Amino acid sequence: MDKLPPNGAEIFIHVRVIIGMILGLSLARMINGLTRFIQHPTSYQTDAVHMIWTVYVLVSIPHFWWFEFNLRHMEHWNFGIYAYLLTYAALFAAISSLLFPDQINEYKSYSDYFVSRRRWFYGLLILLKLADIGDTLLKGTEYYASLGDAYDAQQVVLIIAALAGCYIQSRLYHLAFAAFAMFDLIGWITSSYFVPT
Repeated sequence: MDKLPPNGAEIFIHVRVIIGMILGLSLARMINGLTRFIQHPTSYQTDAVHMIWTVYVLVSIPHFWWFEFNLRHMEHWNFGIYAYLLTYAALFAAISSLLFPDQINEYKSYSDYFVSRRRWFYGLLILLKLADIGDTLLKGTEYYASLGDAYDAQQVVLIIAALAGCYIQSRLYHLAFAAFAMFDLIGWITSSYFVPT
């Protein structure tokens, strides 16, 4: 069996290619799903909760791709780390497929569909947040510490809110949670990349 190349940068490039393929499929699924509303406006009616989560995932995918660049500093790679990162990326593909299934004929609307599948969606969202914590730790304790307490608070609040969403049926709750998550994501991206430090 061939040994892995000693250069961590070479391994990183190899890993990023397959992660990029998975994320590309996820983005394609989201874009195809969104164009349904243009292609068949009478058949598919938009829903605010579903649409906000759609935009959230659409923004999260390229954001994930961007911050994975911090893995370039990793020197020691193994199959376990590789599998972990692929699983993390695959969660985006699963969420994308859940938001836009092949067909929703058995449901009245996307609103009805989301409510009936919310536990799956929020369950995957929780896994995504937990995977994010592990991924952040992979980048090193120094990198993790550089994100501050705000990062930990963000993950805990989103996980608890998603857990609650599995059991709360109120549409107002789901709308408020989706809006909060979207606001939080945009705020995090803005403060991380656009605000001078």
